Amino acid sequence: METIRNLFRIGYGPSSSHTMGPRNAALKFVDMCGDRAVRFEVTLYGSLAATGKGHLTDKAIIDVLDPVAPTSIVWKPDIFLPFHPNGMTFRAFGSDGNELLNRTWFSVGGGTIVADGEARQEADSIYDMTKIDDILNWCEETGRSYWEYVERCEGPGIWDYLKEVWEVMKAAVERGIEAEGVLPGGLGVRRKAVSYYVHAAGYAQSLKSRGLVYAYALAVSEENASGGKIVTAPTCGSCGIVPAVLYHLYTSKGFSEQRILRALATAGLFGNAVKANASISGAEVGCQGEVGVACAMAAAAASQLFGGTPAQIEYSAEMGLEHHLGLTCDPVCGLVQIPCIERNAYAAARALDSNLYAAFSDGRHSVKFDRIVQVMKQTGHDLPSIYKETSQGGLATIK
Repeated sequence: METIRNLFRIGYGPSSSHTMGPRNAALKFVDMCGDRAVRFEVTLYGSLAATGKGHLTDKAIIDVLDPVAPTSIVWKPDIFLPFHPNGMTFRAFGSDGNELLNRTWFSVGGGTIVADGEARQEADSIYDMTKIDDILNWCEETGRSYWEYVERCEGPGIWDYLKEVWEVMKAAVERGIEAEGVLPGGLGVRRKAVSYYVHAAGYAQSLKSRGLVYAYALAVSEENASGGKIVTAPTCGSCGIVPAVLYHLYTSKGFSEQRILRALATAGLFGNAVKANASISGAEVGCQGEVGVACAMAAAAASQLFGGTPAQIEYSAEMGLEHHLGLTCDPVCGLVQIPCIERNAYAAARALDSNLYAAFSDGRHSVKFDRIVQVMKQTGHDLPSIYKETSQGGLATIK
């Protein structure tokens, strides 16, 4: 299992798989070509082609390649390459018109790309355990916490990185609750975070708390939808959930920054386990792999902050994912706006509910987190492709 630095990626929205991943592939291709190319051609397949315009996939690629040489984009939404729905082929041509180089990559979620023909495996695997149940047993045997296992595997340098992640998350919340206007993309969706933030102040404490969580999740998700700087947690489309929960608890409960960073490490560990054993790509397993996993991560973080035992933390995360099983990825017009933004707000509240439910228990429950990850993976594979970020079914057909 690779470093959680690859799960928490700092970058610009609106999509980790459709924006960050293609941009990373373009950067790699430019490095491979040097200054020999006079023209580029990029073919997008499957989900990348079907919803790429709404996700600014073409812009992410052209912004990298065009300064080097003129670039054309070919869209092939009906062709799905065998390895993954998010396929893309880059071609470079020389002054004589002949092809100099071509490479195919797949954007597998969270900004990660895998080259065609490569085995899908974690780069620089640093964790000796990849199943939460094994890590839970380690915690109970040693008396240590999940975040201590992260530190043991990552080294003390992880805290500086997580501090940077936390600063970007906070900044996204704070920008988002001040911003107003209409989100780009043509749907005419107005920013709502500021309205929810203002209205929350007028309610009694319990409703105010819920309203603020909504506002913070909306704020980050709206920043993502407008191409702002965010952190994948685990993806761009689900980037509002973990920051909303942590920011709310940080500002309302007075948790120290050190405890927030430890909670962030625990959240990353649970998200990493899903990434290693299943998928966090909406194009591969639907939105359950994005919003569902983010809810599980936020629930685990909240449970730890409130003093949950390792078993209660695992239970919180399990509920966060279990109750999103089967969630489809069908954004209207391919934009990370409807229903994505509202789903972030709802899942942030659900994460806090999962923590509360687990806190009333002793942590014992029937279905373990690892089993839910397996079920999520199978459910995602069983979902028809029209419900996996192709704009061919569900809400995506709304005009």
